[in-house]
Order: sequence, then C-alpha cells, then structure tokens
Amino acid sequence: YLTINLYLQAVAEAELKKGIEATKAKGGWAVLMDPYTGEIWALAQTPSFNPVRYAEYFNDRSMQQWTRMKAVTDCFEPGSIFKPITLAIAMKANDELKKKGKKPLFTPDEKIATSNGWFPGRSAPLKDARVHGFLNMDLALQKSSNVYMGKLAERIVHTMGDHWYRSALYDLFRFGQKTKVELPAESPGLVPTPGKMHPNGKLEWSVPTPYSLAIGHNILVNGMQLVSSYAMLANGGYRVQPHLVRKIVKNGTVILDQTKMGLQEQVLDAASIKQIVRGMKFVTKEGGTSKRADIMGYTEAGKSGSAEKVIDGVYSKDQHISSFLGFAPADHPRFVLLVSID
Repeated sequence: YLTINLYLQAVAEAELKKGIEATKAKGGWAVLMDPYTGEIWALAQTPSFNPVRYAEYFNDRSMQQWTRMKAVTDCFEPGSIFKPITLAIAMKANDELKKKGKKPLFTPDEKIATSNGWFPGRSAPLKDARVHGFLNMDLALQKSSNVYMGKLAERIVHTMGDHWYRSALYDLFRFGQKTKVELPAESPGLVPTPGKMHPNGKLEWSVPTPYSLAIGHNILVNGMQLVSSYAMLANGGYRVQPHLVRKIVKNGTVILDQTKMGLQEQVLDAASIKQIVRGMKFVTKEGGTSKRADIMGYTEAGKSGSAEKVIDGVYSKDQHISSFLGFAPADHPRFVLLVSID
C-alpha cells in the first residue's frame, strides 16, 4: 500500500506538464509531502516514464534519463530556496550561544547593511536584484537578499567556525546523506568539507565557500532532501522520515506497517522557526519575489530560487533549474510542495 494519493498525483502531473509547456522547459518534477508524517502524497515528473513500455525508453538514449525519478536521483544547486535553511542555521547558532551566556549572532529585527556585497576570498561581490541600504530578516527573505545571507554566513564562521557550519548542514539538516526513501539510486548530494580536496586538486571548502552556501550554491542536493528540510520548518523543528510505502501485507499478514510514522526528534527551536515562517509569508505578497504563489483564501510560506546549471564544468548563462518550495496553510501546514523546472 503506497502513500501516493491518486487524485493529488493526477493534479500534480497535469499542472507540472502545463507549466513545462508554458515555459518551453526541458522537463521538471514535483514532490508533495505531509510534514508531520513524511508520507509522500504525490511524486510527479515530466516527461514521465511508463514502466509498461520500458523497452521504448531504454532503447532510446534521449528517453533514458526520464526513467530516473529525478527528485531522488539527480542533484542540483538549489539557489535561493536554500535561504530559509541559512536562517535556521543562524538561529541554531543563536540558541547555542545563548546557552553559553553569549550574545546572539543577530536578531530578526536587526537592520543589517546590505549595500556592500564584498566578502573575503571572493573575486566579485555578491549582488541583489537592486541595492537595499538596510534589511531586517523579513525583508531579506521577501527581497531574496544575497548580501544579507552572506553577512549572516560571515558571522556564523567568525563566531562558530567552518566545521560548525558544515556540521549544521550535514548533521542537522542531513544534506550530503540519503533520505532513505524507498526508491533505488538515490544520490546523497555533496556538502563541501574543510580540508578535503576535489579530484581536480582544489579545496572543497575555501575562504569564500560559506558565502556561496548561504545562497544555495557550492552544495548539491536532491528534491527529497529539500522537501524534508522544509518539513522541519513547517512542523516546528522536528525531523520526519520521507516514505512512499504505507504498509506491506502478505497473505493477510501485515509484514511492514508505517502508518504510525510521525515526528521524530526536535532539532530546531519552535519559536525560532516561527519567526522564519513569518518572514517566508512576505515572499508571496506584494513586493515579494513569488507573488504568483499567493493562494486566494489561504496563508502560505515559501521561497523561489534559480540556479545556473553546470555544463561541461562551466556555469551556463542560459540553462537553469528554477524552483519554488513552500507549504500551506502557513500555520499548521497540511503539505509541503517542491516544484522544480529544468
């Protein structure tokens, strides 16, 4: 028995196909999950794969890639949808500093200067869509400020260190690790490690790395990891295990029952998460970067993002993966939804 909801799956497939045709995109995928149980209600992909006609797909090189469930097998740089994660990590640092009787890194209401985007080790400054003199956390999310996130990353590594930042990504949010959803060939992605070398002899983590990570670059993630991370923002800071199998019954005997799966350990402070969600509400309102995600009659929280694809080892200026990731209603959400367009 699967967790997939037939009706939601049909809607997701139809809307995804419509969006891809409208943007003349190569393809895309969508993941819809219950943030309290981890049940995957819809897992859509366009172009889709019909297993009954598997020979047609595997004998045609151009169709082979669509036999992969890309939300699980393919990794990409998330871009700006990663910014709420950066805020959650900064809030986590605040909590640890508070326990030690030290000053917090920042406060959500603090107005941080964002007109200067130069950071150590970078050959070019971080830039925003337009220059903002000062931004607090709510406005930084609404305007999707790269410079604001860079300033937080600078404070994180200066106060907590590179290894702490890396641990927050790997151990707290579990990027760089498989979610263990019940599908084969899941890619764990890549979180850079201080002191470790790439195959080409370059350091994975150098001086400017934290500023790239803060805005969703220099890290590789899959769609299932992203939905799981936003589920923690949606449910008040608890981990959930994403899963597609509700139960297995053989000859009338239940041999696997996951219907009682729910919230696991709490790893993020609920009050801190509430402040981040408040900021994410402004993203879909007037002045935000994602006004088309404003759902009539509901509150919603989310973030859009776009990242250049790496083609032959170089960032492409005309090929991107663009995503929206969010949940609704904003308070006590019923679902988390990721839509990525390739």
